[in-house]
Amino acid sequence: MGTETAKLSLGIEEEYQLVHPVTRELRPRAKRVMTESHPDRSDDIQHELRLSQIETASQICDGLDDVRRELVRLRTETVVATEHADAHLVAAGTHPFSHWEEQPFTPQKRYGKLADDFQQLAREQVIFGCHVHVGSSDREMSVQILNRSREWLGSLLALSASSPFWLSEDTGYASFRTNIWIRWPLAGPPYSFSSHSEYRQVVQSLVDAEVIEDETKVYWDIRIPARLPTVEFRIADVCTTIDEAVMIAGLIQGLARTAVREVEADMPSRDARPEIVRTAHWHAARYGLSKTLVDVRSAKAIPAEKHIEQFLEELRPALEELGTWSEVSRLVHQTLANGNSAMRQRKVYEKTHRFEDVIDHLVEETRLGIDD
Repeated sequence: MGTETAKLSLGIEEEYQLVHPVTRELRPRAKRVMTESHPDRSDDIQHELRLSQIETASQICDGLDDVRRELVRLRTETVVATEHADAHLVAAGTHPFSHWEEQPFTPQKRYGKLADDFQQLAREQVIFGCHVHVGSSDREMSVQILNRSREWLGSLLALSASSPFWLSEDTGYASFRTNIWIRWPLAGPPYSFSSHSEYRQVVQSLVDAEVIEDETKVYWDIRIPARLPTVEFRIADVCTTIDEAVMIAGLIQGLARTAVREVEADMPSRDARPEIVRTAHWHAARYGLSKTLVDVRSAKAIPAEKHIEQFLEELRPALEELGTWSEVSRLVHQTLANGNSAMRQRKVYEKTHRFEDVIDHLVEETRLGIDD
């Protein structure tokens, strides 16, 4: 096990909406936001597929305290740059009412190629996610982290769900972003792999078959980037609050450390059936924390809160070892008490029946905890 694997450093990427301060529609101001951002931090704020969205990328973080500091810094700088560009910053997996037809693509070659290759899927792709990287230089251990984390993907999704609305409709889903994204050919939960060699062979076969242009187009919920010594978790909706983003990063680090502990103890990997993993994934996107979640081990639906408590207990030894148990458990229980972002958005809409009020709520929550 390499040093980076033992440390399990963290990095976090967040995709944000840019919205008009008056109409609350998505606003294609990414170029101006980039111009207004701090010139010394040009790698921190980046273009994304649409001109009405941007992405931030943190520095490498040794632990959750660093993650929180990075998120506060990035959101502070991005909120300021966005407001200078006459827009507001919003962290939510979908916009409640702006139409995808009205969102121009970012005029870069890579995005033009995506639009040409994937056609209608790319045209409707106006969604916003959160990606967490866990440091792991040992590729075989990376495969073990992927294999042993698959069964808990639904729990991460349920806690982060922030996309209940789409095209002025309540979709009935906690994470409708997931259902837009899952249509792509290599999105969703990965299968398990016997080794890193098998992982590489599968990815290369997909490239050779011209299913994808290159390995960066593998979009599984957990993947092993070829150019980075990390395992990347891509399951979460972008988290509306900093607290929720810290929570998701902490849980993912705990999952990775749990996998390492199991390997060190020669514990066999539970090879969960892909049909059950995918069903649990859909169920979490549908209901979030509001009803039940599917327990992959027993293949039964259980109350969501009970399932999340089981998830926490599964991770407790690793989180205590990392020194993050108190923080992560506090944030999870805070989310269970207050509801995930999808639930909070619905409460706002139920009061006023105005999606504009939902946006105002999201603008406020996106700013919680930043440096004014």
